Amino acid sequence: MTYENDPVYQMAVKQLTESAKILNLPEDVVEVLKHPERLLHVKIPVKLDNGRIAVFHGWRSQHNSALGPYKGGIRYHPNVTEGEVVALSMWMTWKNALAGIPYGGGKGGVKVNPKELSPRELEELSRKYFAAISRIVGEDIDIPAPDVYTNPQTMAWYMDEYSKIVGYNAWGVVTAKPKEIGGLYARIVSTGLGTAIAAREAAKRVLDGVENKTVAVQGFGNVGMYAAKYLSEWGAKVVAVTDSKGGVYNPAGLNVEELIKVKEETGAVANYKDYKKTITNEEILELDVDILIPAAVENVITKDNAPRVKAKIISEGANGPTTPEADEILRKKGAVVVPDILANAGGVVMSWIEWANNRMGNWLTEEEALARLEKKMVENFNTVYNEWQKRFHEYPMRVAAYAIAVERVVTAMKLRGWI
Repeated sequence: MTYENDPVYQMAVKQLTESAKILNLPEDVVEVLKHPERLLHVKIPVKLDNGRIAVFHGWRSQHNSALGPYKGGIRYHPNVTEGEVVALSMWMTWKNALAGIPYGGGKGGVKVNPKELSPRELEELSRKYFAAISRIVGEDIDIPAPDVYTNPQTMAWYMDEYSKIVGYNAWGVVTAKPKEIGGLYARIVSTGLGTAIAAREAAKRVLDGVENKTVAVQGFGNVGMYAAKYLSEWGAKVVAVTDSKGGVYNPAGLNVEELIKVKEETGAVANYKDYKKTITNEEILELDVDILIPAAVENVITKDNAPRVKAKIISEGANGPTTPEADEILRKKGAVVVPDILANAGGVVMSWIEWANNRMGNWLTEEEALARLEKKMVENFNTVYNEWQKRFHEYPMRVAAYAIAVERVVTAMKLRGWI
């Protein structure tokens, strides 16, 4: 199995084995969980606009279905590997289990630079990829969603191609579709909203709520933007924001609505005018604020800067922004790091709501969808926080979250007689 040598896969296995050790799981059970239930590798020939045929490679990994159909995104990227896709499918198993939704874990990827393809070429690639995996996906089998460099338009192509194959409108075969064909607008805000809810619920535990508490947001894309928006609406004071081009700081607070407008119109928050000084992506992590939202890239809080991080709550909008060494340093300082697997699960929770809505014939309003997301995120946070304090308090919250998720999957496997 070539994926076993992939460093991303090895990282996922390390996290699994650490959780298994805490839970005293037998080695044979760990061996079952190390590998996907099914891994499909497909060839995708695409006729380019210049008449040449290019061959791309794609994968779909279905890691575990003990809790329900496989669920996870599909990414287009030149660095996609089989091992990465398998690792991501494993992480989706834990993420969905922790979210308490009836899904297992899956993930897909195509090794391609989509920026080098024309819109027609990209559509052909998307349709052929989904046709190639169509025999192993379906509303009750495996429900893909967007990921890196895929979007609602990609999902529309997938849904249409699958519908042609099966002979009916299969609205629920993918999630995060355009609103006009069974999607929910709420899906756009869901990950940022979920990250904000996680910060708010943590603040209730350690800060007496978010009102008048200071917030810094690293990364002002979709997740950071909506996390800032909702925290501001709940009475918090967003004092600093950065994106890839720089950032702004004002201890008196920033106007988040104006920041969003500036970002959308100019592409950079640095063009916002009402600030006291500019700030870098490195400096924002060490600001004296109550709440920090790292919503940019991975590995930004490390053992080197963690001793200088002053925030009492870190709610991870990005995937993997805090290294394990930094996690332990922050735990000893008394900071609460709400891990990505819990904090940024709003997207997959809303995907579940969209999928259920499709199965019911699109019955929910946008307001009802957002209310259900909030209820689920609050419930998930409180369950994980209480379990962490009760059973795993000597570890960072992330380690506890993985242990809880693995335990849920193993319990389901035992109940079904798989192990």
